[in-house]
Amino acid sequence: MTDSAPLHLLVVDDDDRIRGLLQKFLIRHNYLVSVATDAARARRLLGGLDFDLIVMDVMMPGEDGVSLTRALRDQGVMIPILLLTARGEAESRIDGLEAGADDYLVKPFEPRELLLRINAILRRIPQPLKPAAITARNLTLGPLRYDVDRAELWLGDQPIRLTTTEIALMRIFAARAGEVVGREKLVAELGGDEAQASERAVDVQITRLRRKIEPDPKQPRYLQTIRGEGYRLAPD
Repeated sequence: MTDSAPLHLLVVDDDDRIRGLLQKFLIRHNYLVSVATDAARARRLLGGLDFDLIVMDVMMPGEDGVSLTRALRDQGVMIPILLLTARGEAESRIDGLEAGADDYLVKPFEPRELLLRINAILRRIPQPLKPAAITARNLTLGPLRYDVDRAELWLGDQPIRLTTTEIALMRIFAARAGEVVGREKLVAELGGDEAQASERAVDVQITRLRRKIEPDPKQPRYLQTIRGEGYRLAPD
């Protein structure tokens, strides 16, 4: 996508008023916006159009936002997903992160906060490197290879898909390989707020990342927990 082309967002919400308001607001901020009333319509749009990010309500009739998120990730769809949740749905928020969402926003919210969250997620997406800038800096994690400059994880010649948040975490840990990174530091660098909820969210993301890089995620070798301090990436 060129710099002049607007980023294309998909808004999925069964509430006509909210869906319309979000569409108008995001268009005013130079996004191209498509909308869907439910998961089925969202699937049809995703099958025919390319999107840069999905904004999706959790509570929808039929297939809910968490289920659709999980299904998309299982299919290998790595489009960033921002879930909208009601204030009392703490477990739904955690479920959404475990399913593969990149962030969540609690209703009611200020539209400007939505814009900030969207921009923060999109900034995490690694930019393609020019050929002259590509180097061979790699970290070895058993049979896996992490290309630091490209922010890519490989098993032999097979890429391991990472979400934007997992990419952001690997960038943070790779830059401090062998060092302990505190949970508060991770929250700050990932752009989170509401410390306790965000630290729990970081723990969820760490658990998901371990499933991709650890031989035994329950006994992590490479992404270690340092009790009372934080986490440490310990490559070979």
